[in-house]
Amino acid sequence: MLLLLSALALLLNSANTQSQSGADAVYTYSAPEGEALSAHVYNPPTRDAAPAILVLHGGGWAYGSPTWMDSSARRFADQGMVAIAVQYRLSRNGVTPIDALHDTCAAMAWIREQADELGVDPSRIAAYGVSAGGHLAASMTTIGCPEAVEGPDLLVLYSPALRTSHDSWFQRLLGQPENPTAYSPYDHVSEATPATLIISGEEDTLTPHAFAEGYCAQLQALQTECEIEAFSGVGHLLTRNLDNQESDFDVADADIQRARRVIDAFLTRHGYQTDPAQ
Repeated sequence: MLLLLSALALLLNSANTQSQSGADAVYTYSAPEGEALSAHVYNPPTRDAAPAILVLHGGGWAYGSPTWMDSSARRFADQGMVAIAVQYRLSRNGVTPIDALHDTCAAMAWIREQADELGVDPSRIAAYGVSAGGHLAASMTTIGCPEAVEGPDLLVLYSPALRTSHDSWFQRLLGQPENPTAYSPYDHVSEATPATLIISGEEDTLTPHAFAEGYCAQLQALQTECEIEAFSGVGHLLTRNLDNQESDFDVADADIQRARRVIDAFLTRHGYQTDPAQ
């Protein structure tokens, strides 16, 4: 269950330490059932009410760590944003992706509550999610957060899991619910969903490109901006290894640089980034 904002702010002085991952500071943002969850904060060169970006790792909801996102978070910070890569509960020992969604909502609430201390402009908080992290980012603005927590204002999704009603692994983690669409962002797109950029490989067999196209088509029908940068001939996370898209990723440097340029341009256009990487 999501804690109240006053309880979520466990607060900045509770864990203001250097991160082994390379973050400038690590805080505890929530402690559901006694499990401390960390927020790894990467500061921009200047900290005068900067835009923020919540960074969510992938790993099939069952694996991963905020340290996986170290290079992406640092890059966002170097471009003028407060980047916050967070830990969420992984699906094991009775934990499900629903708990992970509650955790990411708690992280969003914590960022808004602590905006002054973090040097964040609370009206400009984006979310960047990779794979399962893309599902969690999109879920905050489609399915919604408990206790009326406000979701992100902008979304950047990288090979996101959007139509989880058609994802057998996700449904298994949920325990085969009666309503498979309940936690599927694709099935809950609404006017509340903000402008979105999706990076997608056309040969993705884990988070199919067709689902990204359908998701964007729904947003566009609502007059909301949704941009897809489609990469031909590559799969999940832009891997060239189409036979194994779950590990052993082989991503062309040219595709990495292209994805970065597109993300930079999107964030700059929306006023979140002022000095995009060249």
